[in-house]
Amino acid sequence: MINVLLVDDHELVRTGIRRILDDIRGFKVIGEAKTGEEAVQFCRQHAPNIVLMDMNMPGMGGLEATKKICRYCPDVKIIVLTVNCEDPFPSKVMQIGAHGFLTKGAGSDEMVRAIRCVHAGQRYIAPEIAQQIALAQVTGRTDENPFQSLSERELQIMLMITKGEKAQDIAERLNLSSKTVNSYRYRMFEKLNVGGDVELTHLAIRHKMIDIDVSH
Repeated sequence: MINVLLVDDHELVRTGIRRILDDIRGFKVIGEAKTGEEAVQFCRQHAPNIVLMDMNMPGMGGLEATKKICRYCPDVKIIVLTVNCEDPFPSKVMQIGAHGFLTKGAGSDEMVRAIRCVHAGQRYIAPEIAQQIALAQVTGRTDENPFQSLSERELQIMLMITKGEKAQDIAERLNLSSKTVNSYRYRMFEKLNVGGDVELTHLAIRHKMIDIDVSH
């Protein structure tokens, strides 16, 4: 039996995936989480085989949650399932320990195939994402997306800012000082040549780093 944890802040997404997996023999959804914090806590208590992890959520978000689960629960395998399909996200999450990467446009057959591959000890990256990464490495064209210049921590804070979280809230979530968060924030602005949070959000949408969430 492959025990799965679903992590996404949208209940409809979790319900849809649960219904798909409940119909597949050998799969069991043993829990759901709507924040990265809940995901980390659940994994430490229940150790699912597979975590399907969204990236852009309230709280610490998927990047930090993936990093913490990989550190605290090395036997738990994470497949990122997100709309954040543009590099550097795929490269970053695989570097910090994720075992798979799928976009939310993937079909149910591909999702099931990815879970089985990762559970068997393999890695799985959606073919179109793998091609994108390979082409970038071969051609050296890493300058098309300005977010390539951001560090893992800067990407994480970028996601939280574009969710509307304030510096103090981000600091508390990440156990940082507000001053440190603002230092990361202004460093991002310089790297991306933006003047504030609104410009940052527009740039992130334009480069498909986040989706336009009309449900919140």
